Amino acid sequence: MKKQNGFTLIEIAIVLVIIGLLLGGVLKGQELIQSARTRNLISTDDGIKAAFFGFQDRFRAYPGDYLQATTNITGVTNNGNGNGQITANTVAGAPNDEYISVWDHLSKAGFINGNYTYSAAPPTTANSPANPYAGVLVLIYDNIYDSPVGTVSTPRHNLKTGNQIPANILAEIDRKIDDGNAITGSFRFSAHTGFAVGTAPNPATCYGAVPVAGTWTIIGTVDANCGAADLF
Repeated sequence: MKKQNGFTLIEIAIVLVIIGLLLGGVLKGQELIQSARTRNLISTDDGIKAAFFGFQDRFRAYPGDYLQATTNITGVTNNGNGNGQITANTVAGAPNDEYISVWDHLSKAGFINGNYTYSAAPPTTANSPANPYAGVLVLIYDNIYDSPVGTVSTPRHNLKTGNQIPANILAEIDRKIDDGNAITGSFRFSAHTGFAVGTAPNPATCYGAVPVAGTWTIIGTVDANCGAADLF
């Protein structure tokens, strides 16, 4: 009788089990990476907010806007104008890009890790902290963050997460620290421009109106270039 060649059902089943285990491991690994990046962003956000208020408590001024920074903080190269707003030099009365001086002031005063050196816009990883996706963080006084339809965003100090963050990551952060909605609460979508890397996020692809306005888009095609602002 001629011998039959091929795999038995048991052999095929073993192979399928192995493939399933490998795929499960890959998916679990991706989940762990996503969770780690989410925790990193939340931890960074909390640390910078604590540094911001700590600096204010010590010097009675905002970092970046501090009028006597070069006198009272060793190594700082630029003072702010002391008007209580961290702005760009395009704003009347701002002597430099205060939103970049922020990191020079905070790091030289010992409130954040790193040693950031001031340079004019755009913000880069040499003068500003970066998120896990190489987007640059920005601490600034502006109204570049989204609000419900029919309302206008009010200028206030806020921390931009930087761009190049997937919408599902921002959705998870929003659920953990705020209300889970991209246009309400203290954590909102931001299309802030001026980054050294990448382009400005697009609100049309980062969040939508289903089931409610401001729902982060995490089903289907997930935009990998989104950003948000944490309002102080």
